[in-house]
Amino acid sequence: MKAVSRVHITPHMHWDREWYFTTEESRILLINNMEEILARLECDAEYKYYVLDGQTAVLEDYFAIKPENKPRVKALVEAGKLIIGPWYTQTDTTVVSGESIVRNLMYGMRDCLAFGEPMKIGYLPDSFGMSAQLPHIFNGFGIKRAMFWRGCSERHGTDRTEFLWQSNDGSEVVAQVLPLGYAIGKYLPEDEAGLRKRLDSYFEVLENASATQEILLPNGHDQMPLQQNIFAVIDKLREIYSQREFVISRYEEVFEKIEALRGKLATLKGEFIDGKYMRVHRTIGSTRMDIKIAHAQIENKIVNILEPLASIAWSLGFEYHHGLLEKMWKEILKNHAHDSIGCCCSDKVHQEVMNRFVLADDMAENLIRFYMRKIVDNMPATEADKLTFFNMMPYPREEVLNTTLRIRAREFSLKDAQGNEVEYFIRDAREIDPGLVDRQIVHYGNYDPFMEYDIQLNQVLPAMGYCTLYVEGKKPGRQRAIPERTDALLENAFYRIDLNSNGTLRISDKQSGLNYDQVLQLEDGSDDGDEYDYSPAKAEWLIYSTASAHMCEVKHEAWQSTATLKLRMALPAHLQQRAERKTSGYLDVECHITLAHHSRRIDIEMQLDNQADDHRLRVFIPTPFASTTVLADNQFGTITRPVEDTAMQNWQEDGWKEAPIPVWNLLNYAALHDGKNGMALFTDGLREFEIIGEKKETFALTLFRSIGVLGKEELLLRPGRPSGIKLPTPNSQLRGKLHCRFSLMAFSGSPTTAGVAQHARAWLTPIQSYNKIPFDAMKLNRANFETPGTFSLLTMPSVGCMLSVLKKAEDRDELIVRVYNPDEQQNVEGMIACSMPVVSWRETGMDENLLPQQSERAGEFAVVRPCQSRTFSLAVDRSR
Repeated sequence: MKAVSRVHITPHMHWDREWYFTTEESRILLINNMEEILARLECDAEYKYYVLDGQTAVLEDYFAIKPENKPRVKALVEAGKLIIGPWYTQTDTTVVSGESIVRNLMYGMRDCLAFGEPMKIGYLPDSFGMSAQLPHIFNGFGIKRAMFWRGCSERHGTDRTEFLWQSNDGSEVVAQVLPLGYAIGKYLPEDEAGLRKRLDSYFEVLENASATQEILLPNGHDQMPLQQNIFAVIDKLREIYSQREFVISRYEEVFEKIEALRGKLATLKGEFIDGKYMRVHRTIGSTRMDIKIAHAQIENKIVNILEPLASIAWSLGFEYHHGLLEKMWKEILKNHAHDSIGCCCSDKVHQEVMNRFVLADDMAENLIRFYMRKIVDNMPATEADKLTFFNMMPYPREEVLNTTLRIRAREFSLKDAQGNEVEYFIRDAREIDPGLVDRQIVHYGNYDPFMEYDIQLNQVLPAMGYCTLYVEGKKPGRQRAIPERTDALLENAFYRIDLNSNGTLRISDKQSGLNYDQVLQLEDGSDDGDEYDYSPAKAEWLIYSTASAHMCEVKHEAWQSTATLKLRMALPAHLQQRAERKTSGYLDVECHITLAHHSRRIDIEMQLDNQADDHRLRVFIPTPFASTTVLADNQFGTITRPVEDTAMQNWQEDGWKEAPIPVWNLLNYAALHDGKNGMALFTDGLREFEIIGEKKETFALTLFRSIGVLGKEELLLRPGRPSGIKLPTPNSQLRGKLHCRFSLMAFSGSPTTAGVAQHARAWLTPIQSYNKIPFDAMKLNRANFETPGTFSLLTMPSVGCMLSVLKKAEDRDELIVRVYNPDEQQNVEGMIACSMPVVSWRETGMDENLLPQQSERAGEFAVVRPCQSRTFSLAVDRSR
């Protein structure tokens, strides 16, 4: 009789490196469990396979203690018994950037190759939702298969667990959903009653949903040791479920069966973030916002600044420090596991997470400083000091530059390379001890002080390169006066900004004639949720900043003006006070609104001092655009989402595990527009928003959530059991100070034609400066070659195709340039103009391996499909 289904039992473990337990506690268990796994695979021919959770960081943790076991692991991997990779860590896919996901796969697969072949499956059994761009990223590494659990429901287009999943550009993977999760085969009992109680209902669900009747029964769980009696269990399963076939298997065997039915499978597109059958924790993007902000800042610092700067330095003849970059990348990738970056962990683990970001940021800052110094130190010697500005965007930029220089003089002049005087404005000045510059100065008895000047100037900077100004001391410079002010709060060629009596802004766009009123109103509401999910209290009380008295002052400078608003919101100290409409807590807000005289951006920084618990703070940006959809960026593209989710009407009746509230993630920007005009919102780590208002016209950007428990049961928006465990996490109340920033830009045309993606990246890629003086705290020898005073490595248009990464190739002396099309519908054409002779121009995958077909000429890529990225390897002539 033909079996009803074949049940594939795959031994595995799901290994959270940290969660409510620390990394070191997890490592102790790992050392113990790995010995059992290796011994069983070596000694038992019938125990064919073991899946090591798809992440090589587990091996890295293990080999730090047991390096002598590398040969054993290598032998088992080469034999196909121990299955490793492809990830470095089990990444989140909705909060982290595209380049972070790419590096996670790149380092994971490279680590695997030291032992054998990686598992070529996009394996994410526990991440909180799936990005729409994952098929594209997987294909960039030659991965054609994906397996995941969370986020899928029949409203995506199929009720089957097997389907074809496509990204917007046509990239495709065969997908296998784990509808009941990765742990349904954990600790299988050996008795008939126990097995039937566990599996009767499971088999019904699995078989009804399967197109192949190849059923997955993963035998493992979080931190679970291997099940020693699995063969006795299988014998019992064969006895009581004789109509089914049971085999020890690996996931690849199931995919072979699915691929045989390719023509009969549904094709789905888009992201999977439905919480109908499993929780996806849509609002986890605002938990521990201090960590979320630190995460985004170090991501952007490495990708937007450090790697391009290192590429420029390498092009000029200096070493590219792959080892240092890999170290800092792996520090932050350890934080990208869903629990770690989701920040649903213990306070102690969150401290570990933050420490890794602090370490990576320190490494990045120092390496950026080192590369700038190497470049400037090796310019032709001059009597004047140097002030060099580095632009890491691939097009020229005119920027207001706020920087600091040191000089032993009470006055100075600035000149460009042609000897022309350059205007500047002194923002502040102070004396500093010479020992702060170089302790050797005072060691020899020279105590004359230095002057430190905070200056402002306005310069046009070359694309992907730098230019140098020359500082001459004891000579009067050309200082720019503050221009006359208007009666507006802030005003430039693009905007007039006025202050309303309630402390909000009225912004008039001079080009479109549109007005944006009541901008920057703050809303504070209850949060009766946990670290996984926002959920309001049953007794809600919303408090608005417009009810608080405010103070305002304006500082005008040569090329920019800043308005500072200060207010205190009286808040309930906790949920009980909110229910009683009492306030003994507070939130201090200091908001800086900066408008440069030539800029289309309105930059906003908020210094928050939170002295209350269990609440959520959002800032409102109303627009005139009544909307049904909103655009936001995701990895290597954008996604348009509805501003309302129709499933909210009956979510409880329909049995959703959590409410499908229309709170969305962004990476760097979102936009509301009507096709003619629009408003873009840029953020720096604030990656959660909602569109609210009677006409769905207002951005509600979450600034932070304040909660005090890892998991909680019976939330208003997530009924039932707790997520995680009920562990107090007082640090997640975020008492104290938090610094956050965002920016607004009105635009005309479409987001693509207006270059919204480029403007967002430019805002997140500040100009870097280096002041070369005759003193250094730490000495370096000059190189045996000179660097030019001005340099531009490459240029791209400022609209259309977007630069994603510029770095040196991992395994050859070539530059890697990755670009992508942020438009969801239209193809774009692109061009890269390189200032150095290009010896060869070849396209690669995201893994940097050369693609077999090469057709385009150097510098040209004729078509980039919607939300597609393309990667090129450039061999440039660095000879002098």
